[in-house]
Amino acid sequence: MARRRFLVDPIRDNAAELRGDDARHLARVLRAQPGQQYEVSDGAGVYLAEIAAIEKERVIFRVIEALDTPSAPMRLTLFAALIKFDRFEWLVEKATELGVAAIVPVGAARSEKGLLEAAGKRAVRWRRIAHESSQQARRLGAPEIAEPLPLAAALAPAAGLRYFLDEQPGAPPLLTAIPPPAERRSADSVALLTGPEGGWTNAERTVAIASGWTPVSLGPLILRAETAAIAAAGILTHAWWASQLE
Repeated sequence: MARRRFLVDPIRDNAAELRGDDARHLARVLRAQPGQQYEVSDGAGVYLAEIAAIEKERVIFRVIEALDTPSAPMRLTLFAALIKFDRFEWLVEKATELGVAAIVPVGAARSEKGLLEAAGKRAVRWRRIAHESSQQARRLGAPEIAEPLPLAAALAPAAGLRYFLDEQPGAPPLLTAIPPPAERRSADSVALLTGPEGGWTNAERTVAIASGWTPVSLGPLILRAETAAIAAAGILTHAWWASQLE
């Protein structure tokens, strides 16, 4: 069984500290003891470490050795139109497990009224979900959860490859729109824009295409917004990962 991994602050002098809820869970729920070994990651590397001391609100680790960790297949930023918050939380959890590098909540015309204004208050919870999911998935670090943006601002950031999911007939399948395997590189920057419940308006679709985003499809079935986002993210991350194994 794989060792549990914890995300910690930058490691200094071969020592790492775990604080807050993670420290309390390790000490009180898992009943960890000094000398037990775990993996820790400070975002720059992953290390085998053993517990040196357990205090009331922190666990102190002594680093034993650096461990190999696979690099991300590429950098994927998910621009996800806001949906009901319970479903958006699920989206954050699953996108984190898939290795998405950043998640940007986006206000679209058909996002429920008030979601964009309320989303800023949810960011702390979303970051906590991403943190916990990153440890479960044994990531190097948690994805960035950006501040919510209106669609016009979300369309502006540059990326090497930019795709938006379009439920209208005529968009090419996602797999045919991405570069062939020999041209996929771990240094690639990919942006994926996913729509709200009810889909994009014609005006939004026009602006996205004019801004350089490529419309793509996941097929003829109508998927929930969160299902479509995770399906597309899974296709992209798997395609780049598989290419690097060839």
